[in-house]
Amino acid sequence: MIFAFGVLGVVGLQASMSKAQGNAKYRTEAANLGNELLGKMWADTAANLPSYGTDACKAHAPCADWLSKLERALPLGKAELSWDAANQEVHIEIFWTRPGEGSSRFDMRAVIS
Repeated sequence: MIFAFGVLGVVGLQASMSKAQGNAKYRTEAANLGNELLGKMWADTAANLPSYGTDACKAHAPCADWLSKLERALPLGKAELSWDAANQEVHIEIFWTRPGEGSSRFDMRAVIS
């Protein structure tokens, strides 16, 4: 009987570890995608930086390509992007939802100059 409870405990622990690994994988993917977008922005011209806002993103090829990649990489992945021209700051929020769980978010800001 004690052995059975021990086995059930190990099975529960393994399920928790598997869930934590999945969450870590998606957080890492979101961080990598955010850094990739920053790289695209730093490589682009200053005149194109307003094109990296959420509403304009799909019309600007580098941003649209990145958004498609995000949607493929994360379950129900989407992003909110904002460009503050006065401070030359970008705010990137990446969201995803794993099946059967609540949504998760990765947030980053950077100055592009």
